[in-house]
Amino acid sequence: MLQGNQTISAFFLLGLTAVSEQQQHIFVLFLCMYLVTMVGNLLIILAIVNDAHLHSPMYFFLANLSFTDICFTSTTVPKMLADIQSQSPVISFAGCLTQMYFFMLLVDVDNFLLAAMAYDRYVAICYPLHYAALLSLKRCALLVVTPWVVCNLLSVLHSGLLGLLNFCDQREIPHFFCDLEPILRLACSDTQINDLTILVIGGAVIFIPFTFICVSYFLIGCTVLRIPSAKGKWKTFSTCGSHFLAVSLFYGSISGVYFLPSSAYSAERDKVAAVMYTVVTPMMNPFIYSLRNKDMKGAVRRLLIRKTYFCRW
Repeated sequence: MLQGNQTISAFFLLGLTAVSEQQQHIFVLFLCMYLVTMVGNLLIILAIVNDAHLHSPMYFFLANLSFTDICFTSTTVPKMLADIQSQSPVISFAGCLTQMYFFMLLVDVDNFLLAAMAYDRYVAICYPLHYAALLSLKRCALLVVTPWVVCNLLSVLHSGLLGLLNFCDQREIPHFFCDLEPILRLACSDTQINDLTILVIGGAVIFIPFTFICVSYFLIGCTVLRIPSAKGKWKTFSTCGSHFLAVSLFYGSISGVYFLPSSAYSAERDKVAAVMYTVVTPMMNPFIYSLRNKDMKGAVRRLLIRKTYFCRW
């Protein structure tokens, strides 16, 4: 990356705080959160793979969401932990582009997977007799593979446009990872094309799945209201409770970064929101989907018992 006649080789990540006394506390906290995220999501995947009762579209999407969350968190947190320990928060320009590419890819895939899970609940509640036909194995695979392909192309586009920019002497990124908005603010050259791409394409990637989720839940709500008994209404809508909570947590935090005007940008608010959707949400998802789901709790319990039994032998 060119800076006048010089080449920028690295950026400096300022992290969550500049207070050295707080660094070790942050390290321990985020290490624990990272380990909980890894173990929780890995248990979800193993439980679904090993239990034949969970070989259905709903759990197929959940396993893919857990895999994406593992990759998503691993894109940012290990680097941040290494920076705290080494006291050298340097990231090369190529490394910064790579981290940002995977970050954008995985957050967008997460977004589409939540929409696919909303579609699964919509079909299960509104068209239960056609569930097997509408969500066949081929169609489920298509709903997972297509977002990976589309989001990969979009991430390449954003990374490619960023690679064309020139940067000034300021190389300090007020964040704990390479996010698009803080990096664009360091550029000396015109970022109009980048801003337009974020607004049009990035906005569509977030808005379209979110709108689809809202419409799905509106139609689900209309169907539930037609159920005569209160117990039947609660039982039907409770199957959506876990997903609705996960959607609220994800979009509630991500809106604090991407749904506000550029003039309202705040580095501190951006970091807090980023922690919510990059660390807290992936950590909470295993609890959200297992604690409210008897089948999932049973599968995890059987998996742990089986592993304990084999370990004894």
